[in-house]
Amino acid sequence: MSTTDAAIVLADGTTFEGEAFGAEAPGGVATGEFVFNTVLSGYQEVISDPSYAGQVITFTYPHIGNYGVNAEDDESHVPHCAGVVVREPARRHSSWRAEGDLAAYLVRHGIPGIAGIDTRRLTRHLRDHGSLPGAFGTAPESVLREAAAGAIGTDGRDLVVQVTTSEPYTVASTEGATRRIVAVDMGIKRTILRNLTRIGTVEVVPATTTADEIRAMSPDGLFLSNGPGDPAAVHGVQATTRELLGEVPIFGICLGHQILGAALGASTYKLPFGHHGGNHPVRDLTTGRIEITSQNHNYCVDVEGLGGIEVTHVNLNDGTVEGFSSTEVPAFGVQHHPEAGPGPRDSAYLFERFAALIDRTASGVAR
Repeated sequence: MSTTDAAIVLADGTTFEGEAFGAEAPGGVATGEFVFNTVLSGYQEVISDPSYAGQVITFTYPHIGNYGVNAEDDESHVPHCAGVVVREPARRHSSWRAEGDLAAYLVRHGIPGIAGIDTRRLTRHLRDHGSLPGAFGTAPESVLREAAAGAIGTDGRDLVVQVTTSEPYTVASTEGATRRIVAVDMGIKRTILRNLTRIGTVEVVPATTTADEIRAMSPDGLFLSNGPGDPAAVHGVQATTRELLGEVPIFGICLGHQILGAALGASTYKLPFGHHGGNHPVRDLTTGRIEITSQNHNYCVDVEGLGGIEVTHVNLNDGTVEGFSSTEVPAFGVQHHPEAGPGPRDSAYLFERFAALIDRTASGVAR
């Protein structure tokens, strides 16, 4: 099988040599913010997670594509990531569920990739220097170097506008639950919708939906989804959330957690290299239970000195806030992904916790 030489050039000038993989980048150049993900499986779910908009995903696991791809495992209708970096793509896939191979999947969706990279070296570099913008592709190194110098990260960028739905749509409850939930789509994953429809019918709305438009839907609960980019730049959803605090029970995941925190007065900040993987330990402070969680975020919430908020979950690797609840209004959020997709499902109970909060609020019982 013939190969085409390709390379990565990071914004700090560090270079890596490899081979072209997946779709051909326009002009032989693709740019984005390089991050690494430590999952051992679930590569299709990772690639199709809208939260990776603007980012190039480096997989730390050396063999990617072993079991192919299939439509059921997509987390969105199209991937939004800027590219994929792997050590060694599978030469042939093997799974009874497979409907195709990863390389063809990337080509079909126009996602450029690069293989043959020393992903251990790249990951160590990102860990030591933080997530970095850069360029990769088949163009000459001088062209890639110039593109890398002009590449931008996610700081200060509202990437939600690239991934949110253009029109509202409804997903019926799969278990006959009568709760009505409005979900603000900032890049919502299909696995999240599958979990939400267990507890009610979900009205998915664009991120531009106003508080008055949400009120007109008479929801029993409001869900703020995951999504890409800098939470501080997503001003519209912050304002909408702030206006609805206390009027309807609210649950936020990942970016939704960060937006909820900002609406309650917390600040957000960028982690050096983020948390991306399926094996992050988190302690639920309300029960003392330790959960292994799926995570995908570059930003974090700082609630230090903020009244009216109780921290409910902490990351056991670095002590960062993984969850909080308001002591004044019915609202809570978690930074990790209780729906998994991919990853462990230790935290799936949080959807039932949301249902219980909705029911308590409806019955007039205090949180």
